[in-house]
Amino acid sequence: MAVYTIPNFLTMLRILAIPGIVCSLYAQSFWGDWIAFSFYGAACITDFFDGYIARAMRQTSMVGRFLDPIADKLLVSTVLISYVGLGRLTDWNLIPVILIVCREIFISGLREFLADYQIRMPVSQLGKWKTTTQMLALGFLMVYPSAPKEWMTYEIGVALLWLSTLITLWSGVAYMISALRQTSRAHH
Repeated sequence: MAVYTIPNFLTMLRILAIPGIVCSLYAQSFWGDWIAFSFYGAACITDFFDGYIARAMRQTSMVGRFLDPIADKLLVSTVLISYVGLGRLTDWNLIPVILIVCREIFISGLREFLADYQIRMPVSQLGKWKTTTQMLALGFLMVYPSAPKEWMTYEIGVALLWLSTLITLWSGVAYMISALRQTSRAHH
């Protein structure tokens, strides 16, 4: 089983970018926002390329299948929680934060539970759309304090956040249904 692969390295870079993103956000400055966005953009790009390279170079691994979704969940959840701490998401916009973070924790636990039964729950296409819309939403919200108001980054970011919440819940239900089917088959 290959551990030291280019895709796994890219996934680790995504995880390692998180402290830089958070520290830059908490600088609460024009440059801090754009530096955070640079780290964040690079992290999001690694999410695309790690899977693409793994398939193209036949470097898929158990480590990669384990780490990739964790890296995504850590990145998204940490940035969401940072936005709450910074007051960038308040009032009704806390609902998506709570729903997304709870869903991510629940699905991670579900995957762990299913692993005890040797049942794999691969990432679905809906799960990929979920991650993409979450990452886009967070990118828009990351630069809104420093971007020109005409860019409407806050409005676009919030709209994408609510859309990503719907997709997040939908994919969570789809994973639950799949898990129930697989566990019922495993018991027969």
